Amino acid sequence: MSETYDVIVIGSGPGGYVCAIRCAQLGLKTACVEKRETLGGTCLNVGCIPSKAMLQASEKFEEAEHALGGFGVKVSGVELDLKGFMKHKDDVVASNVKGVEFLFKKNKIDWLKGAGKITAKGEVTVGDTAYKTKNIVIATGSDSMPLKGVELDGKKIVDSTGALSLAKVPETMVVIGGGYIGLEMGSVWQRLGTKVTVVEFLDRIVPGMDGEVSKMMQRVLSKQGMDFRLKTKVTAAKKTRKGVSLTVEPAAGGDGETLETDVVLLAIGRRPFTEGLGLEDVGVRLDDRGRVEIDDHYATSVEGIYAIGDVVKGAMLAHKAEEEGVALAELLAGQSGHVNYGAIPGVVYTFPEVASVGRTEEQLKEDGVAYKSGKFPFSANGRARAMNQTDGFVKVLSDKETDRVLGVHIIGPDAGHLIAECAMAMEFGASAEDIARTCHAHPTLSEAVKEAALAVDGRALHM
Repeated sequence: MSETYDVIVIGSGPGGYVCAIRCAQLGLKTACVEKRETLGGTCLNVGCIPSKAMLQASEKFEEAEHALGGFGVKVSGVELDLKGFMKHKDDVVASNVKGVEFLFKKNKIDWLKGAGKITAKGEVTVGDTAYKTKNIVIATGSDSMPLKGVELDGKKIVDSTGALSLAKVPETMVVIGGGYIGLEMGSVWQRLGTKVTVVEFLDRIVPGMDGEVSKMMQRVLSKQGMDFRLKTKVTAAKKTRKGVSLTVEPAAGGDGETLETDVVLLAIGRRPFTEGLGLEDVGVRLDDRGRVEIDDHYATSVEGIYAIGDVVKGAMLAHKAEEEGVALAELLAGQSGHVNYGAIPGVVYTFPEVASVGRTEEQLKEDGVAYKSGKFPFSANGRARAMNQTDGFVKVLSDKETDRVLGVHIIGPDAGHLIAECAMAMEFGASAEDIARTCHAHPTLSEAVKEAALAVDGRALHM
């Protein structure tokens, strides 16, 4: 007789493992299904964590090669040890996934190893064993979006996973897609010596970000050596003896041309992963984009089955999935879990970083919302000058009548950390004046946030 659980979570990515931990903390007998050899899902194994390890390492390499001289630090004979570079990435991944395994043991969560399938209401089958449960949580995440005419081979034509483990530094790379994944991984290899060209179907990169931020980001990345082909689509990719021959043409239609490159990185987005879960058989409805349909409490069309993270509507972000996992766990335990979707930050970990929370100027204009805007450049921030990192700015948007913060957009050093203050301000309904009147330590980058909030009222002090 197999075990019976209060909750079985399918998938051990950030949404799944956090949901499982919170369920266990609340006294629910919990199991988590994972088919990988390690816990952590895409994020910890082949996504957020390894890519950030490589971004950090590549920044160090570029700093040693080009930037330390500006601080009076003489460095010579800088060389890339690609094997050591990759070992750093692998060590970081191993440490993180072992950490999740430790947390499972600490919280007495059973790891059901193998691919899970919902075989009936209240039943999940893993391998040859059927497990009974009161609640099922679908947290299977997402995988890379394919593109017709571009077939992955894992060596010359790769997705984000393949880009984490190239055997050598290519001379040239074409990135298909100007979103955060393509720009981050393109930045890694560019710093290591690759000439990178980004092909984007739309008329700007990172289309979900504030338009002014997007424009400046492109200018900064172009200055770093990255080329951009906007309003351009890829129609075919053919492997050659030397690399890949890409056929591209204007997005609006027209004559095509050929781009020759060593490696192609396909990064046009991600799609929900629901294959093999048996959802159709048990009556779980999907929407027209293949996402699991849920109500405001993460419940699907079948009683006792819930879904969170990348398989449902909303931003495909690890931290969004985590928040949903916690909220659902608390709801299952009879508490009042909730996620404020208006205050979920997004970060692009290029250099400089780009971070955003709330609505953009374009969205406010489209919705007819009257707003005020305050902006402050890092070139006027003392700490940024000391760091030789003065590209970028902070922009604060607030309601014209109430001054409530509606959105904050940052491009600049450490933007991913700076945005946390802004997300908390929005979570508690703060005004721009609240941020402006909060004492910020000097000299810090966070003073740029304070100054942008002051600028909303036209009274920035250092500009």
